[in-house]
Amino acid sequence: MDLVLRPGRADDAVDCGRICFDAFSGIAREHGYPSSIPGVEEATGMLKMMLSHPGFYSVVAEIDGRIAGSNFLDERSPVVGVGPITVDPGAQNGGIGRALMRDVMDRAAARRVPGIRLLQSGYHRRSFALYAGLGFEFRETAACMQGPPIGGTVPGFEVRPATDADLGACDDLCRRVHGVDRGGELADAVRAGTARVVEHGGRITGYATDLSFFAHAVGESTEDVKALIASAPAFGGPGILVPARDSALLQWCLARGLKVSELMSVMTIGLYNEPAGAYLPSVSY
Repeated sequence: MDLVLRPGRADDAVDCGRICFDAFSGIAREHGYPSSIPGVEEATGMLKMMLSHPGFYSVVAEIDGRIAGSNFLDERSPVVGVGPITVDPGAQNGGIGRALMRDVMDRAAARRVPGIRLLQSGYHRRSFALYAGLGFEFRETAACMQGPPIGGTVPGFEVRPATDADLGACDDLCRRVHGVDRGGELADAVRAGTARVVEHGGRITGYATDLSFFAHAVGESTEDVKALIASAPAFGGPGILVPARDSALLQWCLARGLKVSELMSVMTIGLYNEPAGAYLPSVSY
């Protein structure tokens, strides 16, 4: 086997998208779960965006000149997020996944980033072992939740679309809760029109880049995050990721018709602060 790792290119999206879908759907099917990626077209579109965006680092694995897998590093904010990492089902368990992980970890080390994070499907024991063996520490469990929009409000907490003028306050809030901001992701979401903020007592006390699998939210309190969830017209992709330790938020979501589809592990290397508030991670972290 002649394994070569190289930077990803925009024209890799079709091959990488097919592998991404095949890998995720195959592993999910093997464990009796629905795939987090609904189809090849969706996988290709997602990876095309990441391969073309200057805020993402990408690496592609080739075996004898054919693409066999890929991995990504979201570098839009000070702490970086890994994934999606996927390997062609016909080439799995041959060390390609480890090589792809080593590559993005080397990239993070070269850039001297303070921390690396990822979320891992709780049912996939092999990937958990891979990440733990590479030095990632388990931090907590997040419940992926999906269901009909709640369509309500939380008294005293007003939700509105976010604007560029809100970026500074939102970044300050994220630093208070997590010790680091996610400003690059938030700025992208404001440009895309998906970001929203919650105001309480005349100031911004929470924000969300969207309410979806690929988005995150931060709030001073659980009530702030409840207000953001209640305002969402839908929950994108497989759903939102709710930290299982936030029992009040988890039970509130369950009482309003959201259901748990799977559990995921939050894993980190480097800088990590116990959250000093409420939050929803994205599938990256």
